[in-house]
Amino acid sequence: MAAKKKKTTKKAAPKTGQSLVIVESPAKARTIEKYLGKGFRVRASMGHLRDLPKSRFGLDEENSFEPEYEEIASRAKVIKELRSLARKADRIFLAPDPDREGEAIAWHLHSILKVPDDRVYRVVFNEITKTAILKAFEEPGRVNMNKVNAQQARRVLDRIMGYRLSPLLWKTIARGLSAGRVQSVAVRLIVEREKEIRAFVREEYWRVGAIFNLDDQEFRAELRRLDGKTVEKNLTEERASELVDSIGDAALKLTELESKPKTRRTTPPFTTSQLQQKASSMLRFSAKKTMMVAQQLYEGIEAPGEGQVGLITYMRTDSTRVSNEALGQVRKYIESEYGEAYLPGKPNVFRSKAGAQEAHEAIRPTGVLRTPESLKGSLNKDQYRLYDLIWRKFVASQMKPAVFQVTTAWFDAPEGDARFKAQGVIEQFNGHLRAFDPEGGKREDQLLPSSLVEGGEFKPERLEKSRHETQPPPRFSEATLVKELEKKGIGRPSTYAAIISTIVDRGYVTREARKFTATDLGEVVTDRLVEHFGDLINTDFTSSMEGDLDRVEAGDAVWKDVVDRFNKIFADDLAKAEVGMKSIREDPELSEFTCDKCGSPMAILFNRYGKFLGCSKNPECKNTLGPDGTRKDSEVEETDYTCPKCEKPMVIRSGKNGRFLACTGFPKCKSTANVDEDGKKIEPKKTDIDCDKCGSPMVIRGSRRGPFLACSAYPKCRNGKPLPSELQEAPKEAGRDCDLCGKPMVIRFGRGGREFIGCSGYPECKNTYQPDADDSEAEDAAEAATGAGE
Repeated sequence: MAAKKKKTTKKAAPKTGQSLVIVESPAKARTIEKYLGKGFRVRASMGHLRDLPKSRFGLDEENSFEPEYEEIASRAKVIKELRSLARKADRIFLAPDPDREGEAIAWHLHSILKVPDDRVYRVVFNEITKTAILKAFEEPGRVNMNKVNAQQARRVLDRIMGYRLSPLLWKTIARGLSAGRVQSVAVRLIVEREKEIRAFVREEYWRVGAIFNLDDQEFRAELRRLDGKTVEKNLTEERASELVDSIGDAALKLTELESKPKTRRTTPPFTTSQLQQKASSMLRFSAKKTMMVAQQLYEGIEAPGEGQVGLITYMRTDSTRVSNEALGQVRKYIESEYGEAYLPGKPNVFRSKAGAQEAHEAIRPTGVLRTPESLKGSLNKDQYRLYDLIWRKFVASQMKPAVFQVTTAWFDAPEGDARFKAQGVIEQFNGHLRAFDPEGGKREDQLLPSSLVEGGEFKPERLEKSRHETQPPPRFSEATLVKELEKKGIGRPSTYAAIISTIVDRGYVTREARKFTATDLGEVVTDRLVEHFGDLINTDFTSSMEGDLDRVEAGDAVWKDVVDRFNKIFADDLAKAEVGMKSIREDPELSEFTCDKCGSPMAILFNRYGKFLGCSKNPECKNTLGPDGTRKDSEVEETDYTCPKCEKPMVIRSGKNGRFLACTGFPKCKSTANVDEDGKKIEPKKTDIDCDKCGSPMVIRGSRRGPFLACSAYPKCRNGKPLPSELQEAPKEAGRDCDLCGKPMVIRFGRGGREFIGCSGYPECKNTYQPDADDSEAEDAAEAATGAGE
């Protein structure tokens, strides 16, 4: 008889007497570990460790769309290390950011670590300073499931729409397209603005002004009232000419003269959207750049005499609240630096918008005594400019109003009922503008001479008429788009930058001269979505869904009920659209151009890169042309350059990576070279190194693998070598750490000069990603639904 196996019991993992703290990023981990000291190990999760699967729907439709989460394969090493440390730790503190996304990361971490609940705590702080960190660890809590469920609801809603709608767009418009629940509404705003601009009919109107010169001081009075009515944009050239002629050189009587003080009150410290708007208009930062630099300031910078310290409070907030401690600190600073005249009797209090998360604070410096000037040597240019903006706005928010003296003068013509208005402004006390003046002191207000006396008659130097036109509504800039999204309740502070990046990346809008323009592709996709999903792709419904998510976070709604409400509407629309949405290829709009191969009309078609023309006889004739009816390969510019290989002429062609020099002997000769914006050949950079084969000077050339040394006698000598370290330029840091090894990510350039983000630990770590890249979830969905071989 076989001997019985001895029953063994699994021993509990040995405790180390240490606590494990888990945050998202290595930079944040370094700052926090310094404050906690011995007895704490601080590690970074590198973001999410668990998510919905990429290759399938991942929602259980039979169970109210219960998510089926999977551990992210690329995070396996991080997960293994964290589990090992968690088993040995006495307590585990989950410390991701204090928003829905951070709460969800904490919840996923709790599930992944597989340790008893009584050893796991959640710590929340709005700033990374010693005081805030220690206080948070003295009062740890548990994961807030209402916040988690609000984030789960958003994730599930986006998955339902992305996975179900993208295949329909692939089938009816073009492969590779995708649609988002919130992003599509943002694109619709831009498309509708573009249509308004195209439909706008400019109308001419005229203005009449009287220019005075008194006491060597020139000022202007504008015609404001005529025949008892306000003059706006309804004055014709004929009427303007009549007025100028009838008044002639007659004096105008000053019938009303009023002077009164006007106060300009300060505004609250920044919320996320306000910061993005001001950084766009004043610093010319994109929303994405603003958030990236703000993240660096929040997570920690080496400050003189302090070491690593967080410089600003959490940067994703819609609250204007400021802590009592910070108020006391800034009021002392204002009194000592600016004087008692600038300090209000009691702190300025601002009302946050409805639904704001009052547990958060506004964006402010963690210590007002850390002035921008004192940190100038510790911050890079972008960090300094953004910190300066945040610091000054916060200080100004607790200062007295600025006071101006506004003088208004009304002049009447001797005959008829023509009234002219002049206004002058004198700054009497700069108040909060001393700390933060968005206009930089540049105000276009004119001054009025002190010799003006009510009842007096004053002769203008001249009367002049001027022609004007009504203007169409302006295109959105980043600042005005963020403002519109916030005004209409679309998205939340943490999502604005991602929304903008996504709609640009998908090719639905372009950004030129800092203004957004809808592309042909953006218009055709939006028109189709509005036609078939108009009850979902609109601002009111999207705003109401955001309100539902807020109610879930507040514990006033069940997240699965919110998902169910959305899905009922979406599923009904989708069923109708799958029948009613016709394919562009099956019923295309014909263009004015004819096929240069078979003579048939060319149809207007689309792919993921935009509009093109395809023969309407496809598949019999598969000819394609550019959207303007020309063939791309005929778009060449002649140059004076000759090919270094075969000595044939070289021309400038256009490719997906821009313009380049190409040999006319193609395809036999494939020689190419880069050109600058003016079409001039970019010559390789010379070095002091000689070729060890022929003695010619070596030059620096570029390739898809980066710069390298090449012989200047090419093609006679084809010697090439790696670029020595002393000639390599240090790549610029990208503002985040590698999610695989934790080393800094840097900006690199690939073939054709395309920018990408790569790990500084290369070649040991080969992690890369494209700027603003999303998770391609919709693309995976469409591939799965339509078949990759189509």
